[in-house]
Amino acid sequence: MKSMSVVLRYAESALTPMHRGLCESSALDREVVFGGQSVDGVETVSSFVYGEPDAYEALLADREAVLEYDITPTDDGCFVYVRQELGPEGRSLQDSIAQDTVVVVPPIEFRADRTMTLTLVGHGEDLRAVLDSFPETVTVDVRRVSDGVTAQDTAVSSRQQDALRAARELGYYEVPRRNGVEAVADELDCAVSTASELLRRAEANAVGEVLDGSL
Repeated sequence: MKSMSVVLRYAESALTPMHRGLCESSALDREVVFGGQSVDGVETVSSFVYGEPDAYEALLADREAVLEYDITPTDDGCFVYVRQELGPEGRSLQDSIAQDTVVVVPPIEFRADRTMTLTLVGHGEDLRAVLDSFPETVTVDVRRVSDGVTAQDTAVSSRQQDALRAARELGYYEVPRRNGVEAVADELDCAVSTASELLRRAEANAVGEVLDGSL
């Protein structure tokens, strides 16, 4: 069994309506899908969206294909549950990965630069068949292939980057430290606990990418 992490870059015409809305909104950064299923043409997913909850809700409310949704705001985005009818773009993706032994390992990440990142697990010949099945409107970049089952860590979000940048400028990473997390929170105009959580998540993701050799 092999694992394959890929980045799909979509042409404008190949984007799903929700991914297109994510790309076009300056208030949204990315969506990380934790899990989902598709039954009789209806897709149900649970995800986290980095950005303004109201901006993402506007995308859902404007689409007739959305059957129901629930949004729970947080400090740096929102948790989302949504059921929607699959359009031709979504069905095309499902058809591309529909090989006998292939399974998608969450998370799946949709970004505002028209890319989608996901990890696939299956037999080598079926993974190669997946690569060959994508249409010309999708550019495939294979980032990592390994033996066994692995998952792809999500990248540092723009909000986490803001926290890292503020921390560096304030001397949070200097030795000795010039300012603490309280100063970072003041710079970001958020609670100290929020700033601390943003830094911890960003540092964990950045360290993971460095040690995995993907930077």
